[in-house]
Amino acid sequence: MISSVNEWSQLRKVIVGSATHANWPVADPVFSQESQKTTWTETPVPSGPVPQRIIDETNQDLDQLASTLTELGVEVVRPAPLNFQLHDGFSNYCPRDRLLVYGSTMVDPAMMYPCRDMELQCYRDIVDSADHYRFMPRNEGMTMDAANVLRLNDHMLFLESPSGNRAAYNWLCDQFPYVKIELCNFYSGVHIDSTIMPLREGLVMINASRVGFDHVPQVFDGWHKIWVSDVVAQDFYQYPYASKWIGMNMLVVNPTTVIVDQAQTELIKTLKSYNFTVIPLQLRHSRTLGGGFHCVTLDLVRT
Repeated sequence: MISSVNEWSQLRKVIVGSATHANWPVADPVFSQESQKTTWTETPVPSGPVPQRIIDETNQDLDQLASTLTELGVEVVRPAPLNFQLHDGFSNYCPRDRLLVYGSTMVDPAMMYPCRDMELQCYRDIVDSADHYRFMPRNEGMTMDAANVLRLNDHMLFLESPSGNRAAYNWLCDQFPYVKIELCNFYSGVHIDSTIMPLREGLVMINASRVGFDHVPQVFDGWHKIWVSDVVAQDFYQYPYASKWIGMNMLVVNPTTVIVDQAQTELIKTLKSYNFTVIPLQLRHSRTLGGGFHCVTLDLVRT
């Protein structure tokens, strides 16, 4: 069973990702094209197998996250293994990218990198548990990573970006005619969850370097807004697949409990001032592998 319509209700069941056999694709044409567009010039874009040290340390961090969630009473499931290095895929590090859950429906999007289709076989049992399944057609001009979307009960936000285009937005609107889906295009990055983070009904955290006061999504009219002007920049190996703002990427366990990057001390103070219980954990390679605590999880059941 799956059932989740927002980012903050009590978490009951969740996928926690894995870095095993993580890989930077060599043959995926879109991955190669995007690598050529990078504005980072200090080091080359890596390709091929991720160093084993990074995989091992990341899996230690993900195991700690899974244990913490289990201690909080959340049922944790992990993706089935797949040798992405052998098949020139990506990884299971960010399940949030791969599938979109809304209510009892699971959406299988046409992702930015075609090689990521292979990740679906790691979630077969989970997909089978959905009451409804929506497959976004491939090769029809639509591109969408599930992490381009935030769910806000009877609303969604859709970030128009290189990983989510207008054609995919229109398709999503057709699939969910009973949901108001608001289109956003306030910055040129990829996913939305290091820019806007709903914390509970009526309270949202916003990246002030990307979203201007005049460009806040309409759904947040009347909400209290926490504006974040800076975060602590974490280190990375060779190339930053995520900006420093991955430090704002957090997992809301329930309306009073959040899991946050332990290096973000000012962010933690701010959250505590809003009466959150903050659980600080580490993801040592969040910038190297491109995902924080929201990215490396996918909530299946919230009540």
